[in-house]
Amino acid sequence: MAAQVVAVHRSSSHSFSKIAEDAITLVAGLGVEGDAHAGPTVKHRSRVKRDPSQPNLRQVHLLQAELFDELMERGHAVWPGDMGENVTTRGVDLLQLPTGTRLRLGAEAVVELTGLRNPCSQIDKFQQGLMAAVLDRDAHGALVRKAGVMAVVVHGGEVRTGDGVALELPAGAPHPLEPV
Repeated sequence: MAAQVVAVHRSSSHSFSKIAEDAITLVAGLGVEGDAHAGPTVKHRSRVKRDPSQPNLRQVHLLQAELFDELMERGHAVWPGDMGENVTTRGVDLLQLPTGTRLRLGAEAVVELTGLRNPCSQIDKFQQGLMAAVLDRDAHGALVRKAGVMAVVVHGGEVRTGDGVALELPAGAPHPLEPV
C-alpha cells in the first residue's frame, strides 16, 4: 500500500486533542493555518515559559495510524486526532526516518522532519496508562518514543484525507530523530 494521509486535524485552542477536518492548509514557516501551535516561534506553553523566542520546530505534528492499531490491541480506545496530531499517516514508518526528511503531503505541501514528539503527562490525563503505551525499549534498552514526529512547513498547500505521502531523504549520513 502506498503511503497516504488518513486524517487531518487542527485546533485553535491549546487542547490535547484536535478536531478532524476535511482539509487543512499548511503555511510555509508557520504551520497549520488556524492551529494554536502555528507560528515562527514556539507555541507549546511549557516551551514559551522557558524561552518564547525559540524557533518553532513543532509546527506540524504527524503520527502514524499504525500506532492506533497497536494501542487498540492493548486496550486503549484512541482514534486519529485524539493525541493532538495534525496529520495522521499510514504506510510510512515515521519514527524510523532521519532528521531532515521531507514529506510531500498531497500536491503541494512539503514538511521537513525536525524530531520526535516527547510524550508528556497530558497523555495520561487523557487516558490512564497511555503514556506507558507510547513508550517502549529497543533491543539495547534505549527508550523508544512512539507519539509521533514533529516538522516545519517548507512549502505550503492544502492537505486532505486520502492524499499521498512521498518521501525525500536528506543527503549525507542520516541523523536519527531526537526529541524536540
